[in-house]
Amino acid sequence: MSYPPSNYRRAFLQFLAGSPLLTTYEAFAAEVEETLGEKLTDPSQVINIFEMEDIAREKIPPAHYGYLISGTDSDGSLHANRMGYTRFQIRPRRLVNVRNIDTSINFLGAEAGSPIFTSPVGSCGGFHKDSDIGVARATAAKNHHMILSTQASDPIEDVMAARDGKGMWFQLYSTNRWENTVAMLQRAERAGCTTVCFTIDLPSGRNVETQTLWQRVDDRFCEECHYDGKQKPMMEGLPPAGLVDPALTWDVIGRMKDATSMNVMVKGLETAEDADAAVRAGCDGIIVSNHGGRATDTGRGTIECLPEVIAAVRGRIPVMVDGGIRRGTDVFKALALGATAVGIGRPYCWGLGAFGQAGVERVLDLLDREFRITMGGSGVTSLAQLSNDYILDTGMRNPDEFTSFVP
Repeated sequence: MSYPPSNYRRAFLQFLAGSPLLTTYEAFAAEVEETLGEKLTDPSQVINIFEMEDIAREKIPPAHYGYLISGTDSDGSLHANRMGYTRFQIRPRRLVNVRNIDTSINFLGAEAGSPIFTSPVGSCGGFHKDSDIGVARATAAKNHHMILSTQASDPIEDVMAARDGKGMWFQLYSTNRWENTVAMLQRAERAGCTTVCFTIDLPSGRNVETQTLWQRVDDRFCEECHYDGKQKPMMEGLPPAGLVDPALTWDVIGRMKDATSMNVMVKGLETAEDADAAVRAGCDGIIVSNHGGRATDTGRGTIECLPEVIAAVRGRIPVMVDGGIRRGTDVFKALALGATAVGIGRPYCWGLGAFGQAGVERVLDLLDREFRITMGGSGVTSLAQLSNDYILDTGMRNPDEFTSFVP
């Protein structure tokens, strides 16, 4: 179960404190009022992702927070990503020796101690001064793999250096200038990236209404930072271009493989037909993703798309999935349904916004702990043992997971 946003919890506590039913319980009312005034100052005190989200919401500037949490249109796919996990139940096995649990992974040569990767999120500098370098240091410290965004706030070379030799993947927006695409591919390869994750789910932009609502309540003079003509570090020195090319087709995969020796993964698939096309085009891997609910508002969660993609791929290339993961049980479900790894975006950004690098480390610790508990409680000791035998698809979502992100 998830916790509701802090404003709902606080309103409930305030109601209890002022309720005439509690007038004879002065000590209880005083304790509630004291609780309302408490603020967590140490990331080690945070007990789950939802609590980290509440702290980040208070610390990140409103317009930046709106960018982070917005989906598209009415946020249908964003909420579907979360609710989709509620339709799948875990079928545990008992009396299995689970004293030694191994969560290590080798995914296209990327070795890590956990199958939980940090997905690419642009403009991390808008959440905390530690920015992408803080994320890199946190993931290296916790032995997690990282995918850096084209729209990163820090130069790729500096982020790679902060990974302390653990390597990194690069997420690519192709732009509508092929020479820019090649230049970014070659720069990422020179920096030491081994895989490019080519994002294909935004050919025609997006309608971010929730982000706009949050911008309205931000009274800062944003033009000082956003309209000074500066490019993102990955774009510096390149000719002006659009972020994506709406004319691209599947032949671009072959052109990319001719331009780089990195593995080429495609990020943003949701159907069996596209999964098969990706294999035939020569992709080295697939990321089932709807951009965290920020692409087309299909109303489908990525975990609900995963089974048909796995069936279409038939083991020919590895598949990972992102979107909606908030618990270790979510990680377990995704891997049992066939994913090789999972990606998280907003959770680590909430950690970053709340406490900087230390907050990211705490988020990774929390999810790792929950995942290991779920493995042990389900009678599983290695990732290779996971299969859909451990999952029951009820076909029904739990609407109680739905919460509004409107400020």
